[in-house]
Amino acid sequence: MPRRSLARLYRDEFSGYNFAKFQQDLLAGLTVAAVALPLALAFGVASGASAAAGMVTAVLAGFIIGALSGAPYQISGPTGAMSAVLIVLVQKYGLQGIWIAGLMSGIFLLIIGLLRLGRFIAFIPGSVITGFTSGIALIIFIGQIDNFFGVKTATTDSALFKLINYFKGGFIPDWHAIVIGLVVILTMFLWPSKWNARFPVSLLGLILATALNWTLNWSTLVIGDIPRTLLLADRLNLTNIPWANLGEFLAPALTITALGAIESLLCGAVASNMTGVRLQANQELIGQGIGNMLIPFFGGVPATAAIARSSVGIKSGGQTRLVSIIHAIGLLLSMFLLAPIMARIPLTALAGVLMVTAIHITNGCPSALFSTNALRPIS
Repeated sequence: MPRRSLARLYRDEFSGYNFAKFQQDLLAGLTVAAVALPLALAFGVASGASAAAGMVTAVLAGFIIGALSGAPYQISGPTGAMSAVLIVLVQKYGLQGIWIAGLMSGIFLLIIGLLRLGRFIAFIPGSVITGFTSGIALIIFIGQIDNFFGVKTATTDSALFKLINYFKGGFIPDWHAIVIGLVVILTMFLWPSKWNARFPVSLLGLILATALNWTLNWSTLVIGDIPRTLLLADRLNLTNIPWANLGEFLAPALTITALGAIESLLCGAVASNMTGVRLQANQELIGQGIGNMLIPFFGGVPATAAIARSSVGIKSGGQTRLVSIIHAIGLLLSMFLLAPIMARIPLTALAGVLMVTAIHITNGCPSALFSTNALRPIS
């Protein structure tokens, strides 16, 4: 049974646990939090929600999904791939659409895990996943052009039409926004990778961009107030769910389910190859399901496991799932202590982070990584 499986995972994971291992978990958790902070803000905005929604998602996913995960190394939260799907959904249904589809996808993930169907994800052809991921990277990049140029163009359901509209003109770019966005992009490309392990380059880019915008007193659009609470004012409520029209959300919910399952199990496969510890696929899907069922009621967006954040936790010496929980605590503290500073972050700076992330997604997704062989170290 899943519950006994989770108990066995905890027993194996914390056997011989001591203060020295806790110190490793603490350092790794705080390092992951530093990496996750700018990404949570950026992916919250990229999803069509808000930076606060991204933070809430990262905190809750770190606590809930981390505690129920199928492996000690999985770090979950908002991701670029998921935000590319959600931005289309929010344009059609609003935030309510994200929450309802997210809740439904959580139910589907829980069912898949309980029925022990997780291993079947491994049979998806690598070429399909690679093409899907490349498409997601393109959607992320195009979706941030408005923020990068500091403009607001007409909303469309197609990323292609959105891109074509830029060639038609009719808007005046804000050169202040462009300069700030370029500062972030150049920082992320020029910062040596060996230094990135000591200080996350995306966080550095946001700090430089925010300092520049504040020092020169430019009127660039910023994130705005970050609520110091996990229970956002805009959130899902059982009383406003359109029970008679749930069928409309079936297709997007299935898309979120498939994406969440693939991302989470792929992350586990990559991390498994790094650590030698197998991912329990069905328990992972149960954890993802429960987490995504609860997050909409706090105002967050759908979450899934993230390869980059999980890899950082492993490379930083993380030993157990306490890394995920400590990273969530770190993000929660930042919401209360750094909210006034985060409110000043320019939207174009987040756009720069997301554009570079989209490029890295494309460059870092060779078909070999997404082959079925990569997915085999799960059970």
